[in-house]
Amino acid sequence: MNTAPIRIILVDDHKIVRESWKMLLENNPQFQVIAVYENGQAAIEEVQKHVPDVMLVDVNMSPLNGFDVTQRTKEINSSIKIIGISISNQAVFARRMLALGATGYLTKTSPLEEIYHCILEVHNGERYICEEIRKNRKTCPQMKKLIRNNFITIDACVPFIFGYDLFRHLLKTR
Repeated sequence: MNTAPIRIILVDDHKIVRESWKMLLENNPQFQVIAVYENGQAAIEEVQKHVPDVMLVDVNMSPLNGFDVTQRTKEINSSIKIIGISISNQAVFARRMLALGATGYLTKTSPLEEIYHCILEVHNGERYICEEIRKNRKTCPQMKKLIRNNFITIDACVPFIFGYDLFRHLLKTR
């Protein structure tokens, strides 16, 4: 049985997301974050140097978005498994990522255990779409309420960006 950790590259344009996901993934001995990039262009330029098992790629970033990063990465090395990550829970994004070669899709509100499960499934050659997309939830009632009241604070946004489980975990580790 291979006990080497799964080698992961994180690509997201938000520093707090990169740092948080890196910390949370490195708390699990099954994972090793080998590189972190703030944009898709930097990741593409370096992917041959690091050759990860799995890449977690934000869908909405620039200069290259997650769709372009997925397509180019698969052209460079088709064995790299890619998981799209996004704040959006719209199935159309997951379908497009899969069509371009991704093997998984998570929302940034996915629970920590689901993130771990997705990485393991994808690494083992399975496709994985997060529960939120599978349920095809169109909107988040809590976010609708916040928008309707025209009042959003950083404390209100953090759980939507990282997921409630990740948010609680971050608070515990302070």
